[in-house]
Formats: sequence, structure tokens, C-alpha cells
Amino acid sequence: MSTASSLPGPTRDHLDWPFFEERHHHFAAEVDAFGKSSAMASIDHADVDAACRKLVKSLGDAGLLAAATGSSHEEPLIDSRLVCLARETLAWYDGLADFAFAMQGLGTGAIGLSGSPELRAAVLPKVRAGDWLAAFALSEKDAGSDVAAMSCAARLEGDHYVLDGEKTWISNGGIADVYTVFARTGEAPGTRGISAFVVFADDPGFSIAERIEVIAPHPLATIRFENCRIPASRRLGAPGEGFKIAMRTLDIFRASVAAAGLGFARRALDESLAHVRARPMFGGRLADLQLTQAALGDMATGIDAAALLTYRAAWRRDVQRLPTTREAAMAKMTATETAQSVIDRAVQLFGGRGVRSGEITEKLYREIRALRIYEGATEVQKLIVARELLKTN
Repeated sequence: MSTASSLPGPTRDHLDWPFFEERHHHFAAEVDAFGKSSAMASIDHADVDAACRKLVKSLGDAGLLAAATGSSHEEPLIDSRLVCLARETLAWYDGLADFAFAMQGLGTGAIGLSGSPELRAAVLPKVRAGDWLAAFALSEKDAGSDVAAMSCAARLEGDHYVLDGEKTWISNGGIADVYTVFARTGEAPGTRGISAFVVFADDPGFSIAERIEVIAPHPLATIRFENCRIPASRRLGAPGEGFKIAMRTLDIFRASVAAAGLGFARRALDESLAHVRARPMFGGRLADLQLTQAALGDMATGIDAAALLTYRAAWRRDVQRLPTTREAAMAKMTATETAQSVIDRAVQLFGGRGVRSGEITEKLYREIRALRIYEGATEVQKLIVARELLKTN
């Protein structure tokens, strides 16, 4: 998404809400400064792989990746509010920048949670510095929302595991240096028989089966394991704990998907406000029409409602130290669906210009669509909320 805009940058009025501390204000300002920097302005989106590598390195050099990976490999605690603020701000400026930041966290979250001290020390500093790119490999062709249907398998042979199978829709697939991979190890049926592993891109038996093109260009691939031998020391947690580790990781980062949706939605609203104030219409301005004002009112209200849910979930995890499975699902569902609606309204307000290739609204329209699917589609979030309610009521 182009960073070219006459707008001064995203508003940060919501930082006055009681969810935030002074350090969050400072961090948001740092991310905003990065969004305005030459590092962002020089990104060539025609080469997505190179753009991602450059963005990750720039984010690492700026010290921002510590928010996604934890500031120390010895105790890599992650503040969800920092992650959300980073994603919201970066998404306002550029969807690929948000993607680059988020994947460094998602790709190593399980390592920080369950990796050995040696494994954390080997991986996290390189990812935090932007020298390595990370990926999270959970989905398969027939096992997306239904993780229990996973067929990629790992068998123990002496002091090594041997992986066979494929993973697909893997973000950073093809360019990542380190992959967190989930495979069936058979300790029990269903999700209780899945374990988590760390695989490096140069491990024998690992390959890229296919690169995947999508409507908002991001590096995606199907990855393949054929007799891929890795040391047993690269297993994360105990055998059969992979599903729990995956869900704990997603609980950390799912609210940040909502934050990315907020960033896209805020950009759409900001662009719409600038447009309707300047666009002549029927002897006045487009902004003077009551239908326009009604649309703007709906857009702004939806964004604030989604933001409250998003930062409630992050605050609950950071401050109250409570489970956020239900709250993160509510936030992810509401923010991404709201962002889709807000961006669609923006396209309508821009008229024909709104769907012209290269316009901000057109790019936002392509960027937002995937957020309603990845890390759990909206329909899955509804099931999660309902199941959590049924457990407690």
C-alpha cells in the first residue's frame, strides 16, 4: 500500500483511554515516526519478497521488533498493547509493513512460550534484529479451521524427529529463515496428538512446493517436508502439546489482527474525510450532504466500538493476566468485519476513483479481505465466543 498521502498521519486520540500507560504513548510515537521515515518511503512493492526483507531489517534496526518478539530471549514477555499499537499504526501507513512486523511475532511466539533456553537464544535475537524472517506453519489444505484434521506427521527416530507432509497458506513461506511447524505425533487422537517444532529453511528435506499469489500481495507458500530430519531438541514443549502451544500463541496475536483492521479502517476514514471536504457536489461539497454525514457517523462509531473491544482484550491479558480467548475472538471478529464495512463505505464515497488501481481505497479494499479469514475466520470466532460462553454460563 502506498505511503503517499497528504494526511499528517494517524490520529492517536484513543491513547487517552485508561488502557494505556506512558510507555505506550512513547512507543506509538516511535512507530508513527517509522511510518513517516525514509525506510518506509523507499519500499518497492513491485518485489514483495525484497520489500518484506527490507521492511523487517528496517523494523529491527529501529528497535521495534522487540515489541513483537519480547525484548529478551531469556524471558521473552510480550505486551499485547504494544503489539496492537504497532500493527494499528503500521497498517495505517502500509499493509506490507504491518505484515512484516506481525509475522516476526507470530512466527516466534511459540518459541518464546515453549522453546528451550538454547533454542530461544539461537533464534529470537536474530529475528528481533531483523536478520532472520520467521513463519508460523499450522494450516494445511484440508486442515485450516479444523486443526484436528492435520495430516503432516513427525515420527521419533532416536534423538531426531522425521517430518513428512505439507503446510499451505504459510505467510513468509519461501523467504523465512525459521519456521514454527505443527505436526501430528500421535500421542492421542485429534488435537492432543500434535506437537510443535522449529525447522530451519536449510534443513535437508524441507522445500517450497508452491508460491501462492493473492489479491493483496504478500509472500505466501505451500511448504513440503520429505524425510526432513531435525534434532529432538527442536521440539517445543512436551510431545502432544502442540495444539495448546498454537492456541496460546494465537491468543496473544489474535487481538493484533483486530488492531491491523483498525489501522486499515482509520486510514479509510481519514482519506474519506479529506475527500468529502474537498469534493465539489451540487453547488457545495460532498461533506455537506446528509447521506455523507450519516456514512461518516457510522464509520467513526464502528471504529471506536471495535477499538474498545481490541484494547480491552489486550489490556485484560497484559494487566489482569486473565485468559482472553473469548475477548480476542470478539475483537478480531468485530474489528475486521467493521473495517470491511468502513472501507467499502470509503470506496463508495470516492465513487469511480475509489476502485481505480493504485488508489488508497482500492488497496485498502484488497488488504482488508484476508483479515476476515486468517487466524480464524469470522465464523470460527463466533463459535469460539459461543463455546466460551457455554463453559461459563
